[in-house]
Amino acid sequence: MRTHRIPCRTAALALGAAVLALLIPAQAGADGGLPTVAPVSETPALYDDEAGGNSDADDPAIWRNAADPDRSLVIATAKEGGLRVYDLDARLVQSVPAPRPPAEDDAPGRYNNVDLVTGLRTSTGRADVAVVSDRGNDRLRIYRIDPSKPGGPLTDITDPATAPVFSTDQAEINEQRTAYGLATWRDKSTGRTYALVSRRERTRLALVELKPTASGTVTYQNVRTLDLPASFRLPDGTTWSPCAEPGELPQVEGMVVDPATGTLYAGQEDIGIWRIRADLTGKPVLVDKVREFGVPGVYDEETEECAAGADPGYGGDRLSADVEGLTLYQESDGDGYLLASSQGDDTFAVYDREVSEDNEYQGGFRVGAASTTLDGAQECDGAAVLNSPLGSRYPNGLLVVQDGHETPEVPDGEGGTRTATGFKFVDLGDVVDAADL
Repeated sequence: MRTHRIPCRTAALALGAAVLALLIPAQAGADGGLPTVAPVSETPALYDDEAGGNSDADDPAIWRNAADPDRSLVIATAKEGGLRVYDLDARLVQSVPAPRPPAEDDAPGRYNNVDLVTGLRTSTGRADVAVVSDRGNDRLRIYRIDPSKPGGPLTDITDPATAPVFSTDQAEINEQRTAYGLATWRDKSTGRTYALVSRRERTRLALVELKPTASGTVTYQNVRTLDLPASFRLPDGTTWSPCAEPGELPQVEGMVVDPATGTLYAGQEDIGIWRIRADLTGKPVLVDKVREFGVPGVYDEETEECAAGADPGYGGDRLSADVEGLTLYQESDGDGYLLASSQGDDTFAVYDREVSEDNEYQGGFRVGAASTTLDGAQECDGAAVLNSPLGSRYPNGLLVVQDGHETPEVPDGEGGTRTATGFKFVDLGDVVDAADL
C-alpha cells in the first residue's frame, strides 16, 4: 500500500461456500448492506518506529499442524521487522529478524508477503516451508517449519547464493523496484514447485522455480516473466493510465493460484483483477475493474497525492482501489471462491472460482469491531483463512486479518500517536453465527 496516491486500503480473505452463501443475507452495515463479522482475539501491536523495531504488520498465512491441530501456527510478515510467528491464542511464539543491509547505505531486509508450501522436496527430505518476498533485498527467503521446536519453529534454509529476482546489482536493489507480491504453486503435471513474484512499482510478474541444493538449502531459478498493461484504451477512444508518482507504473501485490486449474489471479492495484495461466503463458483476462478505472488524475508533488478528475463511468461496481489481497478457498468437491480486498471501502468482493462462469460476482462482506477495545480490520493489508478444524480453539477454522490501524492509539510523546498494526483472529463459527444460522 502506498500513501502518495488517492487513499486506499488492503486485505484478502477466503471462506467456504456454505459460509459465503450465508454471509450475503446477514445483518446489514453502513457499507451498502454487506454483513459484518467480528474478531475474537488479536496479536500484540507492532510499531513502525525505532522503538518498535520498524515493524509493520502486512501479510499472514496459516499453517496447520496435521499431527496436533491445536499447535497450528500463524506466520506473518512485519516488513523491516521480519517475520512473526503466533500460536492460536494470538500469542507471539517467534520473531525472525529481516536480514541486515550488506553495507551501511544499502536497503535493509523488508519482508512483504508470505505463502506456504507443503511437502517441498529438499535434499534432506520433504518439508513444509514458508516462502517470503524480501522486498528490501529483492530475494525470496525460505523457512522450514518444524513443530518439534515450539519456541522457534522457523529455520532459514535459503541458499546464501540466491540471486536477486529482478535487479542486476545492489545499486538497482537500493532503488527498491524489487520483489513484492508472492504466491506459491505446484504444477500437478510435473510436481515442480514455483513462486510467482510481482515487482514493486512495475507491472512485471516473474515465475521462479524452487529447487533444492545438495547442502539442504533451497534456491530458485527464473523461468519467465510477463508484463501486464500500464495504459488502457477507453471506450471514448482516449488512452488512460492511473495517476501515480512520476516514474511509477501500476503494480501488482495480491496474487493467488488455483491449483486445480493452474490459474493465477493477480490484483493490479489501480486497475482490477487479472486471470492468467500460472505458467505466465497465454493472454491475461481482466476479470473485474476497480471503480476508479478510467478516472483522470493529476499528481501533486507537494502533497504526494493525486487529485482525481471527473469519473467517466468506465470502472467496475464492486472494487474500490486499491485491489490488492487475493485469496482462494477450495472445497473438497472442487467448488470454491476467489476473494478480493476492496481497499477503498474496507469490503471484500467474492467471485465464483469457475472460469467457465467467468468468475461471476457472488457478493461480499466486511470485518468490523467486536468491542470498543477489539476493533476490526482497518486499512487492512492482508488476510488468510483456513476452514479445516484447528483443535479445541478453532474447531470451525480460523480467519486471520491484518489491522492497519490498531486501537487504542498510543501517544508518541510528541503530541501525536504511534502508528500501530497487528492481526485479528476470527472464529469461523462466529462467521456462521453472524449469518443467523
